[in-house]
Amino acid sequence: MTKRLHIIYWLGAMLSLSACKDVLGNLYDDPADTPSTTQNQLYVDASSWADWHYIDLKDVGKGFVTMSIPLSEQTPSDSSTLNSQLSTLNSPGIYTYWYDVFGEGLSNYRYEGFRPTEPQPEPAQWSFAVHRNNVRTNGGKVLETNYVLMEQLPASSEAFKDSIFTADEWNEQDVWTVQDQMLQGLIGSQGIKVNEVLSSWLRVDIPPMPPLFTLNSHIFIVRFADGTHAALQLVNHMNEKGTKCCLTINYKYPY
Repeated sequence: MTKRLHIIYWLGAMLSLSACKDVLGNLYDDPADTPSTTQNQLYVDASSWADWHYIDLKDVGKGFVTMSIPLSEQTPSDSSTLNSQLSTLNSPGIYTYWYDVFGEGLSNYRYEGFRPTEPQPEPAQWSFAVHRNNVRTNGGKVLETNYVLMEQLPASSEAFKDSIFTADEWNEQDVWTVQDQMLQGLIGSQGIKVNEVLSSWLRVDIPPMPPLFTLNSHIFIVRFADGTHAALQLVNHMNEKGTKCCLTINYKYPY
């Protein structure tokens, strides 16, 4: 049996044995933990492909708000022309791409299709939201620092006033949402703005197989639309069971 056929056989077996393991080797785990907060630290199981978890730093004590990613098609159409037009307008929906997961990996891909959905729902007040290794802000901008300990930070965010902060940007490939054709390399992603700088606190690489998760422990400074700042640091991306994308986040707000 060739190495390629062996991998496909193994993936198929894993899919049939357990619904909580995805076909790309632990990229998907069923959420099993209850979100919680302690002083200056947040924990949220963001392993589900189906949900965004919204955190309000102004009131972390109330917990988190979880809202599902819309999947139902809003305006069905068989027109390939309309499909092409919609996919170029940063429209909310599911963008399907093929990835060469058994070969060159995520660097080799092609666009396969688009179906529009309702926009992502949001709570009335939130600071940032997490979905697996993806992070978005509520109109904020982000700076990555070289600091790895909160006590090392300057006393005030004023120290970063002349630094370049990066806003959320449109993304249609990273928020993996639909997995029913993953054995064929087809993955449906939500079209939505995410913050690529803050999302870099957890990188997923394919190859190798299983995927490699790499945690970036640098502290990130978030400048919110109201002018306040927060310091955020991802310190762990697994729970005690080894489930990926269970996020332990140190925070300082206001900063």
